[in-house]
Amino acid sequence: MTKKNHDADVAFIQALAELLRENDLTELQVKRDYGTDDSLNVRVSRHIQQVAVQAAPVAQAAAPAPAAAAPAAAAATAEADDPADLPGAVTSPMVGTVYMQAEPGSDPFISVGAKVAEGDTLLIVEAMKTMNHIPAPRSGTIRRIVVEDGAAVEFGTPLVILE
Repeated sequence: MTKKNHDADVAFIQALAELLRENDLTELQVKRDYGTDDSLNVRVSRHIQQVAVQAAPVAQAAAPAPAAAAPAAAAATAEADDPADLPGAVTSPMVGTVYMQAEPGSDPFISVGAKVAEGDTLLIVEAMKTMNHIPAPRSGTIRRIVVEDGAAVEFGTPLVILE
């Protein structure tokens, strides 16, 4: 690769990163062919941290809180509200669409309180027209279903809480 191609590639990657940011995308992948045996394959991604904010009642908001206690309480609330931080969280291994049953109108694979054995199908994540059964990583009880049927998920998105 020549110096000219290198500079153009750096500018191209910077433009992709800007496109990612401007359109609020999490990932972008592009392959650029220069010739028979010369190409550039670029994957640009970013991690968006989501923070849960809980509104305080008006009466509490008017009373001043100790400065040190407020950030600690907000952090504890954010951690408790994030299902990914809970022990037993089963996360999505891929980007796709969640389906809670094998076909429309049939019974869902799981429900809150249901007992599952290791390897039982919890739900399906469709990715690129392929139905991927998500198995239970261990035996336990379903304590919470975090996603809704038909919801889009990304890699690492919490699906269910298994206890």
